[in-house]
Amino acid sequence: MLNLSPFENMPQFFWPQPRVASSPAIPSALPQRYQRWMQGLLCSAAVALSCSIASPSHAAERLTLRLGPFQQTIAIADLEEFAKTGKLSPALKPYALVLTPDIRKALADRLELDPNIGDQVVNELLRSPAGQRMLAALGVAIPGSNVEQLQAAITLAARQVDGLSVLAILRAFPQETVTVDVTSIAALASQLNFSYWESQALSPILERELKVDSAFTAAFDPTVPGPQVVEQKTLVLRDRQRQRTLPVDLYWSDRPSGPLVVLSHGFGANRTFLAYLARHLASYGLTVAAIEHPGSNMAWLASPSPGQARDTLLSAAEFVERPRDVSFLLDQLAQLNQKPGALRGKLNTNQASVMGHSLGGYTALALAGAELNVVGLRQFCQEHIPLGLSPADWLQCTAIDLPERRVSLRDPRVVQAIALNPVIGRLFGPEGLKRVATPTLILTGTEDSLTPTLTHQLQPFAQLPNPKYLVTAIGGTHLSVGDPANFSDLITQSALVRERQGKETANLRQLLQGVSLAFIKQLTPEAKQYQPFLTSGYAQSLSTTQIPLRLNTKLPASLAPWMKVAALPPHQLNTQVNQQVSALAYYFVACNSVLYTVSASFGSSAWQLGSRRPGSN
Repeated sequence: MLNLSPFENMPQFFWPQPRVASSPAIPSALPQRYQRWMQGLLCSAAVALSCSIASPSHAAERLTLRLGPFQQTIAIADLEEFAKTGKLSPALKPYALVLTPDIRKALADRLELDPNIGDQVVNELLRSPAGQRMLAALGVAIPGSNVEQLQAAITLAARQVDGLSVLAILRAFPQETVTVDVTSIAALASQLNFSYWESQALSPILERELKVDSAFTAAFDPTVPGPQVVEQKTLVLRDRQRQRTLPVDLYWSDRPSGPLVVLSHGFGANRTFLAYLARHLASYGLTVAAIEHPGSNMAWLASPSPGQARDTLLSAAEFVERPRDVSFLLDQLAQLNQKPGALRGKLNTNQASVMGHSLGGYTALALAGAELNVVGLRQFCQEHIPLGLSPADWLQCTAIDLPERRVSLRDPRVVQAIALNPVIGRLFGPEGLKRVATPTLILTGTEDSLTPTLTHQLQPFAQLPNPKYLVTAIGGTHLSVGDPANFSDLITQSALVRERQGKETANLRQLLQGVSLAFIKQLTPEAKQYQPFLTSGYAQSLSTTQIPLRLNTKLPASLAPWMKVAALPPHQLNTQVNQQVSALAYYFVACNSVLYTVSASFGSSAWQLGSRRPGSN
């Protein structure tokens, strides 16, 4: 678990680890990735400030940024003069190295939002439980504000016609000196992102629009354990050509049938993340292989190689190696299937259904034919600071170092893809997703702050070819589908990134058991028998007031405006805000002569506080 003293009392999600330089360091010496992190961090501050605009009787004169024991006061008038004329006041001249023309432009630029979309997002957001939690957290991050002021301020800010700038927002505060607690703002970074709040606003819309009025009856319950006795064995496969060691848990029964099911875990997890589901499927005669990816599992994150830099937390090559891990697994199991022993004849590697969670969802789609779009991804990542949006946006941007040529990882033995809370975003693009050659099933949770539903599931789902299914868990979070045995109750205690687990989401895991079994059984003679469990009525029959459930094969036309917003180039969303706040980031770092070296652990150890075993992101 990372610790960021003096911030040990803050929730430990996506924290950088500070290192005080032995001598003053200027921001121009910051590596590009560190600069991007600082920009993303302070971008959260800008959003918070935007959310706190008021109608003051007295304009603010100064801005004080507080970071642990450090603080620096900036005269807003000096910054305004610099933004307008480019001239530095005597107080700002010591910081001439960082107050560049680009910074000047950033301070002067304005962020323009469509007021129609803004009103819709804000109105839905403020009524949501997560919105209330965010308002309370912002009240702590901006001393002197309260929930009522912030509520009114957010509504007002969303209606600005001429756009918002950092300096104009600061001037709007009624105090002479505005203090921002950067420590608290940083803790909100994973949720202060446009795509996440769009997803929050979408929750009531999806609950209403995806509902289908239909009764449901069935001859049996596919969520109860099947009739067959399940056996389990662990293999350790060694790919010498790629120098990768692959642990695999196999689950099978005496009378197997249907395709082989391969489970691919998320980033920072391991092969046990969906163990309950593996046992369930095997009890119905399906052989399951849960693979562990050595370049992105929990063990790899917990024990980095000597001298490993944190900016290589996930190698770009892992986006290629993960699908190749599965192809290698199929090759090895095909050989094992021919050898004498308990597994002979039980491994149907000619037909594989690949199911993955988070980064494993990406893996499943890549094997099904989705092609990486490195050029489009690189453009997105260069125009936007990934941490300024969501953790999944940051994660996908580690793939930009791949070659620009078309990358196809399609394995023709993969005949189905199931992607649970997948990391998709801009990895494939519309054309890359159109190349998926198998039936697909996507699961999304509307309170997933790590892989937000709109940009990582709904928009990609709309771009996938038929046949396809979408399971929507209203209120579901990123880890809701995980095996409850992998988590302790502490994982649900964060006020900022709340994970719904245990009994609260039992109905979602039930649905996943029934729907995934029915989906895979479509490749067997029992297809017709299981078809009723791939209907809206079945999903809705398992709904609770806490987690309403939906299952659809297409999105309603009413969601078209949201899809349009999600498809906008990043610079039209909030790049300007990121640029504006980078000026404050550089200024603050320069004033305190502190170099913050990024070592943010982006795995389950960072956000799964108190978990006994690794979960997933």
